[in-house]
Amino acid sequence: MKNQTTLTSFILLGLTDDTPLKILLFIFLFLSYMLSISGNLTIITLTLMDSHLQTPMYLFLQNFSFLEISFTTACVPRFLYSILSGDKSITYNACVSQVFFTDLFAVTEFFLLAAMSYDRYVAICKPLHYTTIMNSRVCKNIIFSCWVAALIIILPPFSLNLGLEFCDSNIIDHFLCDATPILKISCSDTWLIEQMVVVCAVLTFIMTLICVVLSYIYIIRTILRFPSAQQRKKAFSTCSSHMPIKGRINRQKTQSF
Repeated sequence: MKNQTTLTSFILLGLTDDTPLKILLFIFLFLSYMLSISGNLTIITLTLMDSHLQTPMYLFLQNFSFLEISFTTACVPRFLYSILSGDKSITYNACVSQVFFTDLFAVTEFFLLAAMSYDRYVAICKPLHYTTIMNSRVCKNIIFSCWVAALIIILPPFSLNLGLEFCDSNIIDHFLCDATPILKISCSDTWLIEQMVVVCAVLTFIMTLICVVLSYIYIIRTILRFPSAQQRKKAFSTCSSHMPIKGRINRQKTQSF
């Protein structure tokens, strides 16, 4: 995001100027952040130390936990610092970095969730071939592909964002640097960027949603064919690890960019 007036920093307005509300907000966000970090670090530690958890499902969970830590760390600490110190300014480079990393981590989570649903599909619908299809090398390639796909998705609009000019204002009406409020204060023609953001966000959502829905349709159809209620219960329980993850996804920036 180049600037026309030697812009070196932005001002983040945050969520509120009410002092009691800011204190409550700080406490809530701080506790939530610490719980999120400790919980996800526990998952990563257990999956690394316990040999029984060296399976594709837990490898995906391990990487998802890493993404959750990365995403929240890119957003929350800077906002907590702003509340605590009252300093609402953020440097230009820090703002650009926050936009890039929050988008990258968020979009990668979408693709990783789709990959995890495919893993459960193979485990339940093709159990005899599971170890062959979802071996360690394949899982690592899938995870790497999720990162690459996310990078390919966000780079076109992000690259155009680097060419934005700012003439009159550096005040961002948000608690973090995000593409939408930044576009609002730019004096450049942002129509093309806005269209690219919409297209990339919709493509990401549709592609991952189709993968998840199709996987679970086949999973449910296969489970319902099991003769024993105990078998059906056990099969459904293998998908339960995705439920808290879906909750996390719903809390992410649905606009992605």
